[in-house]
Amino acid sequence: MADKKRILVVTQEFNPFTETLSEIEEIAHTYSQYMQDNGMEVRILMPRFGCINERRHRLHEVVRLSGMNISVDDEDYPLIIKVASLPGTRMQIYFLDNDDFFKRKNMFTENDGTPYTDNTDRMIFFCKGVIETVKKFGWAPDVVHCHGWMTSLLPAYLKNHYKNEPIFQNARFIYSVYNENENLTTVNADSFAQKTKQNLITEETISLFQSEDKIDLHKGAAYYSDGVILSSADSNLQTSSPAIGPKTDIKDGDWSDYVEFFNNLMMQAEQSA
Repeated sequence: MADKKRILVVTQEFNPFTETLSEIEEIAHTYSQYMQDNGMEVRILMPRFGCINERRHRLHEVVRLSGMNISVDDEDYPLIIKVASLPGTRMQIYFLDNDDFFKRKNMFTENDGTPYTDNTDRMIFFCKGVIETVKKFGWAPDVVHCHGWMTSLLPAYLKNHYKNEPIFQNARFIYSVYNENENLTTVNADSFAQKTKQNLITEETISLFQSEDKIDLHKGAAYYSDGVILSSADSNLQTSSPAIGPKTDIKDGDWSDYVEFFNNLMMQAEQSA
């Protein structure tokens, strides 16, 4: 490809910062490094969870990016942006921080494994924060690649409320599906509708996340994505055909497949332009 393409990687986990030994943090890291080594320009955004050791990883605040407020459920929450370099690479990781949502030591659940009651609020804050941060970058991505349930509202936002944002006008969206805790990836339909309708998600969009009597975050994210990657051999996207639809490519395999998948996605974008 003639130009140096830009990939925005949005992930809830990333090795070595989260240290959960999860598939997400390993794939997000290896994928990002591989794509940069193959000529792509990569930027990475993730939450600054309380379990991330700022001193060890040398995080520092990016003052020119911080200071924004993100609206969630009629309340404004300050967004602080921090950055660290990934050892042994030329990549930088940007961390979205807020004491109300991310200071706690556990990432997604209480000590007994019960999901935090405000996980939907945290997801809304993170996804909106990603969009506002990239706008401040002034850096237009060619592909936005989302990893994990906490990123699942991003494709819906970018295809709807933010669809006219110049910075995202030519971007394609990829969502990677992982075998995650079902208590995190499926949520109560009534509470999801109540929260998201006040946060730029329409009733029509909510219906596309609906799976029987619950909300399936993977299903809605897949619907609004231009490409879906099943990142586990046994990944199970419920109602996969209706959720994904004929417009979406699915591919899983070795790392070279990611470059081929990316190139095919960009060719489709150029042909439809």
